[in-house]
Amino acid sequence: MGKSVLNFQKLKDNNEKIAMLTAYDYSTAQVLDKAGIDGILVGDSLAMVALGYENTYNITIDEMLIFVKAVARGAKNSFIIGDMPFMSYNLTVEQGLENASKMIKAGANAVKLEGCNDHITELTKRCVESGIPVLSHLGFTPQLMNTLGGHKIQGKTADNTEKILECAKQLEKAGAFAVVLELIPSASAEYITRNLTIPTIGIGGGRNCSGQIVVTDDILGKFTDFTPKFIKKFANLHDTVLLGVENYKKEVKEGLFPSDNESFELAENEKEKLNVTE
Repeated sequence: MGKSVLNFQKLKDNNEKIAMLTAYDYSTAQVLDKAGIDGILVGDSLAMVALGYENTYNITIDEMLIFVKAVARGAKNSFIIGDMPFMSYNLTVEQGLENASKMIKAGANAVKLEGCNDHITELTKRCVESGIPVLSHLGFTPQLMNTLGGHKIQGKTADNTEKILECAKQLEKAGAFAVVLELIPSASAEYITRNLTIPTIGIGGGRNCSGQIVVTDDILGKFTDFTPKFIKKFANLHDTVLLGVENYKKEVKEGLFPSDNESFELAENEKEKLNVTE
């Protein structure tokens, strides 16, 4: 696809769906890149999926940068978005610009900002003016989970849907190249999508968004602590990896691994010097 925000708009204008996934490490990024995924989000979901935190609040910008760098080394073609973690951009526009610039210097092609208020709108505008593309995030915003009252569907009424659309239009005007719509009824997400110029990327937003993004570890069945309703499992890596590890352990215990095929030979004359027999 190429590393340009223009490609996202081109895909929407051509009525071609945008396929995005998360990645947190070099080897996963390589696979997604090889598969031709349009965009890779280094999501703050890695706080739970990769680091074992209960939520996304604990991860810092410095931790995020480590994962952004790893993904950037692995993905040479996919567009990479660095997720700005909790309170790394909420204090001042200057703070947000400084941390967003760190994401770009680490290898991201854009950053993601959650929410919609005057501060986020101004930060979006300033980022874009500074050459930092912004992916907005509306609907359910995990960093505001405590004020939203948990994982609750947003846009459940016409009035609430209109409010989300109004926010999306503000962010579009500020220069956001696309907007993530999370946990929004399909009809509401479709209405928002129809009334925006920029693409919408759904996560629990139904099939009528311009594209989709989910956590890779969820769809591959690797992360099993919980599975959101909007996830379809396309593989079962947990059981595959578990079986492989169990088989490895069994062969080690039984002395079957490593076999001659996985071992290196010493020349016979050298064995004699060491008085080694097999």
